[in-house]
Amino acid sequence: MILWILAAIVVFAGGGIWLFLREDPDYIVKLIKENAPSKKGALTINYNNESWVKVNENEPLPLASTMKIIIAIEYAQQAAKGEIDPQQKVRLSELANYYVPKTDGGAHEAWLKSVTKAKEEDEVPLSEIANGMIAYSSNANTDYLIKVLGIENINNLLHEIGATNHEPIYPVVSSLFIPVQLTAEEQLSCEEALEVLKKMDITEYRLRALKIHQNWLENPPTTEEKEQIIKSLNMDYQRLWSDQLPRAAAQDYLALMKKINSKTFFDKEVHHYLDPVLEQVMKNPKNREWLEHAGQKGGSTAFVFTISMYAKDVDGNQTELVFLADDLNMLQQIKLRRNMNGFQLKFLRDDKFRLKVKQSLAERN
Repeated sequence: MILWILAAIVVFAGGGIWLFLREDPDYIVKLIKENAPSKKGALTINYNNESWVKVNENEPLPLASTMKIIIAIEYAQQAAKGEIDPQQKVRLSELANYYVPKTDGGAHEAWLKSVTKAKEEDEVPLSEIANGMIAYSSNANTDYLIKVLGIENINNLLHEIGATNHEPIYPVVSSLFIPVQLTAEEQLSCEEALEVLKKMDITEYRLRALKIHQNWLENPPTTEEKEQIIKSLNMDYQRLWSDQLPRAAAQDYLALMKKINSKTFFDKEVHHYLDPVLEQVMKNPKNREWLEHAGQKGGSTAFVFTISMYAKDVDGNQTELVFLADDLNMLQQIKLRRNMNGFQLKFLRDDKFRLKVKQSLAERN
């Protein structure tokens, strides 16, 4: 992926590169307009309990790491009930079982660096595992929490919060091993395994991922097995893996953002554990000057870009926003990464821009 980004920059070298890389919050609106007819993009926004934008709000799209919000909520609920201890120590070597290098954009390594920079540590509290899942989007931390919390409990939560159209969540990392498992079991070539995967029912796919995950409790993946994964993950496999990720509609997550933003749907004790995990933006003193609270989680693959956020400013204005996009090319990915934060900030703070967004997408409502 890094090589593609560099190639894209070379293509736009010279005078064109500034035009391509300059910040343009309007790009989000442009992209939604372009992708709305194909139903590959969705944007839904509430502002002060008013439906502001609704584009493809009921269209199921891959969530990527945005689905980790659900796991964070289950973590907070179990912590509030005393079913898990957030201060329980976890050895970093346990997390290594769920980590495959070069498959998460450096997220897990960045998190490890953050928890060991002060001193050499070989264990961290469970609360830091949850923090790393959201703040750094570590997939290894995610699958470890799935083991601790229980996949059934996580998926039962979907019904509790009313996300009945949300596809089941399953382990992220272990699903990467399915192609290698198929080639070994049925003596298939990589190309043959890919064709089998394309025809495989999603229920069987999830079950295979879960069985691999459960098997790791006694037989963690070896370094050689992880190297096989890295070698097998060509773009065809990456696309299939991305397409099989849990899906939900933007409206499902908008309703969830509203529940969290209200601070009344979940018990105060749940928010005691949830807010420090989801509300990473509040760690910045400058954000605390104008925000009462705010939280978000985004996700991406080579083809997908998603984000769900909520905020309440010091004047009492409340915003919930969900953006989902699939089938993106690398240039769209780069521009989304460049402009999404600016779009969010401008929507939250600029009355004229907020109205412009509403009017620009009115015909899509």
